Amino acid sequence: MGLKGFVEGGIAAIVAGCSTHPLDLIKVRMQLQGESASAALRPTVPVYGGASASAAPQQIPPFPPLPRRPGPVAVCGQILRAEGPVGLFSGVSATVLRQSLYSTTRMGLYDMFKTRWSEEGGTLPLHRKVAAGLISGAIGAAVGNPADVAMVRMQADGRLPPEQRRNYRSVVDAVGRMAREEGVGKLWRGAGLTVNRAMIVTAAQLATYDQAKEAILRRRGPKADGLGTHVAASFTAGLVAAAASNPVDVIKTRVMNMKVEEGAPPPYAGALDCAVKTARTEGVAAFYKGFVPTVIRQGPFTVILFVTLEQVRKLLKDF
Repeated sequence: MGLKGFVEGGIAAIVAGCSTHPLDLIKVRMQLQGESASAALRPTVPVYGGASASAAPQQIPPFPPLPRRPGPVAVCGQILRAEGPVGLFSGVSATVLRQSLYSTTRMGLYDMFKTRWSEEGGTLPLHRKVAAGLISGAIGAAVGNPADVAMVRMQADGRLPPEQRRNYRSVVDAVGRMAREEGVGKLWRGAGLTVNRAMIVTAAQLATYDQAKEAILRRRGPKADGLGTHVAASFTAGLVAAAASNPVDVIKTRVMNMKVEEGAPPPYAGALDCAVKTARTEGVAAFYKGFVPTVIRQGPFTVILFVTLEQVRKLLKDF
């Protein structure tokens, strides 16, 4: 029964991930907008003139206003013009590997926790659903982080000048080159952020879906357990997961994508440094960059994920 949950979850996640990959690509490109100014920012500290400690601090000139950033439709148009339709599927092989590792693990573990922690009658209280999601998401993210790094880099490559692109041929090439050129440890760059985001997404997504589905069935009866209920519950879950995870997702994307030049300090010293620089240069609203495509992507992704999962469960119910 435990293995079956992993198989069902993995199939559903791969179908959903590949179906919504172009939306995820647009989201990543939008989250990286304005990054150059943010990465170049140095800590804002008083600058003292002369040798005297009592000298008055010099005023640091304000940053010029940032240019207006294109929205999701404009970003999609840029990708199509620069890279063609195939550009919308940059990094799709990494998506398949990521879903195979990350989502298979988190959904299989969540199913196991649900079975073990359920009370009499098969019900699971909300706080236990959330706890199951947090633990499952953390383990799944740790397992899938190398594929996540590869996916972010492959999706972001097209926005760079040709001479700066990494030009990974596939996810296998990406992971292999990262291990050889940067060290195996770099495959877990941003792992803390990935784990935090995965805990939030999994707890919000899976717990909300189960809770919403149960609420609908309590009100409308067991006969309502069909496509309409699955779509309504899954879209609610996607909206909640998007709102909860977007700030962490922005920071994770930037830390994973940063390019460290030899002999130069990294653009970000870590997640906190990235958050501070982003807020100072772009404002707090920057943490919700890409929110519209996140919702546009998370909604269909979650709907396809759970609708596919329910159908796969029906197909495999006798196994």
